[in-house]
Amino acid sequence: MTNDRQFDEERAWQAVLARDRRFDGLFVTGVLSTGIYCRPSCAARHPRRENVCFFATGAQAGAAGLRPCRRCAPDGVALDEAAVAAVIARLKQGGRCNLAELARLTGYSAPHLQRIFRRATGLSPAAYARALREERAIAALATADQVDEAIYAAGYEAPSRFYAAMKERLGMEPHVWRKGGAGQMIHWAVMDTTLGPMLVAATERGVCRLSFAEDAEDLARCFPNADLRPAGESFRALFAEVLAAVEQPGSAAHIPLDVQGTAFQQRVWRALRTIPPGETRSYGELAAMIGSAGASRAVGSANGANGVAVLIPCHRVVQAGGALGGYAYGAKIKAELLRRERVARSPSSS
Repeated sequence: MTNDRQFDEERAWQAVLARDRRFDGLFVTGVLSTGIYCRPSCAARHPRRENVCFFATGAQAGAAGLRPCRRCAPDGVALDEAAVAAVIARLKQGGRCNLAELARLTGYSAPHLQRIFRRATGLSPAAYARALREERAIAALATADQVDEAIYAAGYEAPSRFYAAMKERLGMEPHVWRKGGAGQMIHWAVMDTTLGPMLVAATERGVCRLSFAEDAEDLARCFPNADLRPAGESFRALFAEVLAAVEQPGSAAHIPLDVQGTAFQQRVWRALRTIPPGETRSYGELAAMIGSAGASRAVGSANGANGVAVLIPCHRVVQAGGALGGYAYGAKIKAELLRRERVARSPSSS
């Protein structure tokens, strides 16, 4: 790629062939034979690979003597991003605001605004507003003396809606969350693995913590007010599945999880679980996967906030140039997990 942004050009070319809208804004495709540059999702007939050069921005393509495609209007991505930013700013103010009002704010039609907003954030404006309200509720629960105070501080109009949303999001009753998880029962064990001691903890809903070189004291710091108990016979089968997933990475999709995070973190974690075992993605590519091209730093923060190693495979994210990059439990474990996955998916291993 002819710019200072490192990127896998083969993956960029595959995005062009797939007309993948998630990559719009991450780069533009320069077609040297016609002298134009396009969005990756441009509907025009695909050029020959030898006639293509990738640029980080339309400005760089223009400096190379190319002009914007009239069909896909690649420079319109900046206008779309500005419209999305304006909508997010309005939604963060709280209060009622429907799609028609947001459309008037941006000067876009309501259907078009809905499309570009969903493409950029992975959510509709209404769903994004609900996610913001849930996050305000979590913050309010931490400081409010009464749950009712949190209900109205978060912008909910009725307690029934608040309880329904928080039950689904938090996995526990709101008053329990407000008290730091007090009364939540978590079962744990430290298991021997070929990667070293592994801490596994789970609620009745699923695994809530998987880490290496940690013990019960570390778990207590993560869940200071929970009821921590050594795992008994009822968790034997689940923990055996977790152990197998670590020793043979790539076999964890069926294991239930009980993890909490913001709407953005949840999107990143879901995307991580779609990366095929043995493959890697850069932070920029992961941002594109969730429709938030350019949000590499936020994606990195969400990746680092993952408390369930291996099962949510944050080890599959590497630096743009291909270097392993950081990992909470050390580069050696990260490299070994990736090695095992690649061996498991190689034809010779079947």
